[in-house]
Amino acid sequence: MTMLWRVRASLPDRPGALASLAQRCAEAGVDIRRVQVFPGNEEVTDELVLATTDGWSADGVAEIITSAGWHHLTAQEVTSDALLDQPTRYVQAARSILARPTSFPEVVAQLFDAETEPHADGEPPLDMMEMTVGDVQVQVRRLAPFTDTERRRGLAMADLVSDVLQRSKETAAIASSTSHRRLGSGATPAYLPDGDSISAVVDGAVVGLATVQEPDAEDPGTRHVALRVDAGWQRRGIGTRLLTDASRLARGLGAEEIVLTTRSDNQAVLPMVLAAGLRGRIRMAGDVLTVRVPVRDLKPLL
Repeated sequence: MTMLWRVRASLPDRPGALASLAQRCAEAGVDIRRVQVFPGNEEVTDELVLATTDGWSADGVAEIITSAGWHHLTAQEVTSDALLDQPTRYVQAARSILARPTSFPEVVAQLFDAETEPHADGEPPLDMMEMTVGDVQVQVRRLAPFTDTERRRGLAMADLVSDVLQRSKETAAIASSTSHRRLGSGATPAYLPDGDSISAVVDGAVVGLATVQEPDAEDPGTRHVALRVDAGWQRRGIGTRLLTDASRLARGLGAEEIVLTTRSDNQAVLPMVLAAGLRGRIRMAGDVLTVRVPVRDLKPLL
């Protein structure tokens, strides 16, 4: 049975370095199935997919790397998916993100073999790559250092998503304006604060509501915000206005940060945060999407 390993190793950039590693692998009966090179100013990092016979361990693979004079970074057992063409993987990742922008953290983490969550205290430190989509910060982490090439790729992916979301926001604004004109001035909501909530009201009916919840006892500076807009009134800027007002209301109640939690397939959240002009941090874990937005610099609503 064949085992596949994704290995990262680095070495000062000099002629013959890869040849020495290939020779050492051949002597050990290890087959190099794929190589991806990440050049640097003084050092080169190679990612290899190695095929071994059954029974090899990560330590054994690392010994092959170091015996060839390379600095071993990581070695992990992988499936045959690791042999997929890299440009194809990036194109597929871009398509997935454009179809569902809120999947950006999850897809990028998979693309770079990283995680969206930091490790617990006492575990090995992780290198972090930070990308910005609009004003939303996305962080992914892993044990192996990110190369300059990977950081450029991550930033390019974030810029692509930012451009698409900006165009979507502009299209939604035009549609909203047209819709308001068609429905008449009476269809423009009034936004009414009441204690810890903000209501969007049209002709006496509540079509949207944002509620600032009680602070967490363990984190009194953070307030969760529950927000909903009736289906027939979505994509008209109501959610954005409610989020803006709820953020200011939370600030007036002493909050330093607000938290929005929703399903990971909710495509409205990220554009709404961007349209509100708020700076947030997005995180996806399983089927839950969490957005944390600092509000300490906002002017209180009341």
